[in-house]
Amino acid sequence: MQMKIFKQSILFLIFIQCLFVGNNVFAQRTLIDVKLDSAAILIGEQTLLHLTVTTDKDKNVQLIIPGDTLMRGVEVLNLSKPDSSIIENNRLLIKQDILITSFDSALYLLPPLRVIDGPDTVLSNQVALKVSTIPVDVDNPEEFYDIKHVWKPPFVLADYYPWIFGILTTLFLICVIGYIVQRLRNKKPVLPFKKEEPKLPPHEQAIKDLDQIKQQKLWQQGRNKEYYTLITDTLRRYIVERFDINAMEMTSGEILDIIRKESEADSVYKNLKQILNLSDFVKFAKWSPLPDENDLSMMNAYLFVNQTKQAVIAPPETDKVAETDNTNDSLTTKE
Repeated sequence: MQMKIFKQSILFLIFIQCLFVGNNVFAQRTLIDVKLDSAAILIGEQTLLHLTVTTDKDKNVQLIIPGDTLMRGVEVLNLSKPDSSIIENNRLLIKQDILITSFDSALYLLPPLRVIDGPDTVLSNQVALKVSTIPVDVDNPEEFYDIKHVWKPPFVLADYYPWIFGILTTLFLICVIGYIVQRLRNKKPVLPFKKEEPKLPPHEQAIKDLDQIKQQKLWQQGRNKEYYTLITDTLRRYIVERFDINAMEMTSGEILDIIRKESEADSVYKNLKQILNLSDFVKFAKWSPLPDENDLSMMNAYLFVNQTKQAVIAPPETDKVAETDNTNDSLTTKE
């Protein structure tokens, strides 16, 4: 009795193991399935062939899909990208759509698609596709229509941009060429230029700049640093042009050393020294000068320019007389 129960237990375990192994073997199989979106179409219509592949996640399978035609009479128009997803039992589901059409009426039995699974080749099921022609009632002439007229597209301004730009460019070039020809014909320069205004003598320019600084009333507004910066910059530019020294790049001490050697500036050396020294205190030591000191600095600036200015040589009287005679002769000729 015990022996019988023992044998039955062993057989039961073997049976369970066989079932488990069988399930594992079945789970490892690669499956491929195809189905049509529409199994009946008219000539020239399109339909989708849905392809589904189920395999293990770690398997490397290869789909064999024709590039141009599935078979004679059935053409492949487009192939979608494969869509993969993980399903139960750690399986991989691959979906892909094939857009097909046909221009010959017939009943087609589409060939099976293939999947290469290692040394094995798995074939899909076969589906049928019926392609029909458009029914035409030959006995009824109203079913036949003449060729339609050519349809005119709507007006779009952007379509004419090249023509518009071309015409505008041509007109612009014509105007430019006409302008150049007219200037050359009148013996004038092609590019008219503005005559430079005559440059003022250094002392006149300095006096003009000092007048503008005085009108701004900077120190009255508490802008002492800006006030003294403008005065010293004006005097430095004047010294550059009057004494031909690079005063813009020099310190106050270097300027005073050079001016001291100029005999023409002996009388106003102390005036310039007062301006430059006070300016350094204001700009670098944040000194706040008294109103009298500010007025004194401006007065000394005027005095330095006026005492060191060069005399302007007037043109000879004979030249003026000659110019007057020429003017009178021209007026007489016109009369």
